[in-house]
Amino acid sequence: MRRPQWLLSLTQHGAQPPLWLRFRSSDGFIIGTVALATFTDMFLYGVIVPVIPFAMQSRGLVAQDRVQYWVSILIAVYGAALLVFSPFCGWLADRTASRRSPLLVGLLALLGSTVLLNVGSTIAVLIVGRILQGVSAAVVWVVGLALLADTIPQERLGQATGYVMLGMSLGILIAPLLGGVVFERGGYDAVYAMCYALVGVDIVLRLLLVEKKVAARWDASVGGRERHTAERPASSQETTGLQRLSEQKEIGSMQPTSTDLEKGMPTSTSTTTAPVPTVPASRLRDRLPPVLSLLYSRRLLAALLGSLIQAALLTSFDSVLTIHAAKVFGWGSTGAALLFLPVVIPTFLSPLCGMLADRVGGRYPASAGFLLSVVPFVCLRYVDENTIQDKVLVCALLALIGLFLSFTFPPIMAEISGIVEAKEKKMVENGRPGYGTGGAYAQAYALFNVAFAAGCMVGPLLAGFIVQDKGWATMAWVLGLLCGITAIPTFLYLGGWIFKTTS
Repeated sequence: MRRPQWLLSLTQHGAQPPLWLRFRSSDGFIIGTVALATFTDMFLYGVIVPVIPFAMQSRGLVAQDRVQYWVSILIAVYGAALLVFSPFCGWLADRTASRRSPLLVGLLALLGSTVLLNVGSTIAVLIVGRILQGVSAAVVWVVGLALLADTIPQERLGQATGYVMLGMSLGILIAPLLGGVVFERGGYDAVYAMCYALVGVDIVLRLLLVEKKVAARWDASVGGRERHTAERPASSQETTGLQRLSEQKEIGSMQPTSTDLEKGMPTSTSTTTAPVPTVPASRLRDRLPPVLSLLYSRRLLAALLGSLIQAALLTSFDSVLTIHAAKVFGWGSTGAALLFLPVVIPTFLSPLCGMLADRVGGRYPASAGFLLSVVPFVCLRYVDENTIQDKVLVCALLALIGLFLSFTFPPIMAEISGIVEAKEKKMVENGRPGYGTGGAYAQAYALFNVAFAAGCMVGPLLAGFIVQDKGWATMAWVLGLLCGITAIPTFLYLGGWIFKTTS
């Protein structure tokens, strides 16, 4: 059956420009598509959290005394898949001609995981579904953030990543609430009917998306973010030497080159000559894949440490907050779940935090966010009695934690692309090849994703083990100490070494 012409013009990029080209390649549409992709990812991750324990029992998949064990396994499998597949997604995305194609492939993994989790009748099928869900998340976070880095100028990237964080926060906030209500009223299949509808909207937006470099084929005024290698048609050291020689001629320099001397060409003598800078020999880091050579940057390591601690701090509550609220206040699952709202709601300010980082630089908002978080984390130790004052106190402290940490996410996410841009510019200026036409944005965000996934795995374990062995109060000051320590490298290195002198 032949597809109608209007559908072809929407989904294919041929000789004629696609319909609504300017809108589909606009900054707002691309940011919205990536934000919805992160919302969908977090929604599908969180919607089954209050559902799967009951579904496993009602379907007779596991014995009642093994439900907690298998729920923990399913959570860990997602994080492990996210961690393992992120570097591969980054490497692959930087070697494809389009960011859009990997995003569409990620949708297949997302749809497959949703179907398996919906119809799965054995634990093995559910585990495969969670693995595919982790793969899809790796694609969304790595390729989606790289697409933003391709599209949005560095000076506005903080605000753009703030909208991505807003999508993530909405997914974390809405998914468990809707999942529990819909499961109670409509059953397990009704929960997944809601998921299929959301995936359908995500599919439509990803199909409609047109990258700026693709849109530029028909409309030259649609410009994406320029990469430094775009100004250099060739990246070989020979071409760099010729360019350097040309520049010398333009300024009237008569200094002979080594090639002229070898060929016996006549040279003029000049009383004012300057030595020609030589191209530095290739170092080990330049021969490594970008995903590894980037790790030589202390600036990147500081950003990765920040992302790891961010994830660890937020996910630490997953393993301890509900249990502590039940123990101290006598709350059930519903009341304890509502305690997560004060943490999530302040993150809706992420776009404003990103805008602030774009104006003053990411160093100060991010380091201040970590430093200010020390106080509310440490003060959590005083929540130990079943009183109105303690209930108000814990909500206020969690709200402050969510607010202060909101100042750290957009700057660190934007910093990743800034590091790649700065390193590539320096490589080109020194006569070394850059990262090629594909760049290294996706591989850099793959490292960010790995750090974040590691934090998601470490946080709940760290908090849970400390509470079990040393108590709630010890956990509170340990998490506060982590915030204070992380503020130091964030202040020193985010945006570059703070004591670096410029000539």
